Amino acid sequence: MKTKKTLVVGASEKTDRYANKAVRMLQEYNVPVIAFGNKAGKINETLITTEFPIDDDIHSVTLYLSAKNQPSYYAKIIDLKPKRVIFNPGTENPAFEKQLSENGIESEVACTLVLLTTNTY
Repeated sequence: MKTKKTLVVGASEKTDRYANKAVRMLQEYNVPVIAFGNKAGKINETLITTEFPIDDDIHSVTLYLSAKNQPSYYAKIIDLKPKRVIFNPGTENPAFEKQLSENGIESEVACTLVLLTTNTY
């Protein structure tokens, strides 16, 4: 799993948020993680950046933004050329899933926390 560098979109310092739980669980599973959110901060040792990362080494993007808040990130996520984008519960977006597919990027409607705990990440 260590090679599956993951970008968490919608990261927050609020510990009750699932994006925060995902960053912490990815850390626990030793998955390299980048946290992106609308407010700078820190989750354990991971900084939350407010500038969308430009990285050619991202395996997975896991979304914690509702479908209506995703469009401004479509091109940026596609430009990263990740292997997959995970649509967590409440983030499902068939229009974006179609665009990802057209660009050769897998999409998965799943829960990052469940994928990690069931060893299917």
